[in-house]
Amino acid sequence: MSSDDRIKAQLMTARDLGRTLDRMAQQIVERFAPDAATSPADTFALVGMQTRGVHLARRLRRRIETQTGLELPLGLLDVTMYRDDVRLRLEQPDIQTTRIPFDVTDRKLVLVDDVVFTGRTGRAALDALMDRGRPAAVQFLTIIDRQHRELPIAVDIVGREVPTLPNEEVRVRVEEIDDEDGVWLVKAPASRSTDDAR
Repeated sequence: MSSDDRIKAQLMTARDLGRTLDRMAQQIVERFAPDAATSPADTFALVGMQTRGVHLARRLRRRIETQTGLELPLGLLDVTMYRDDVRLRLEQPDIQTTRIPFDVTDRKLVLVDDVVFTGRTGRAALDALMDRGRPAAVQFLTIIDRQHRELPIAVDIVGREVPTLPNEEVRVRVEEIDDEDGVWLVKAPASRSTDDAR
């Protein structure tokens, strides 16, 4: 977290996050495994949204493989250029890797993100996926749902709902890039708006 962030509460410890991912993996299996019994690689897949959603999707994939033996395809998605505020930003956008090594058409997808707020990033992700084909279905999974939608984007699998105030943000941290696991509620500086379009 930034040194400017003022921590208001820890919402999840590392153990809480691990248990939440265990539960979510089981929910994915319950929803999709019957359709994937014969050929899971052709039936459904996980798509992690950059940045932390990618690491969460990898963890879910490992858990599903441990639970069922199914080795699911995994895609990485960056939606920067699909955001509706990309032309409004003064700084050069930081574009990350998109790699979806499978055909999305007629496949059931689980889109994985760390935090959902207004729904604008979710809409951008759907646009990005639809540019690549016509999925049979897309379900949205997030660790934290902050609510406060500005667009009609629903979340299908939720780790925890955390109603927040406009000047609050949620920080999901993952060991792969943050050196620790956990979720915190912070009061961010008034000038920051990194989460307000999620």
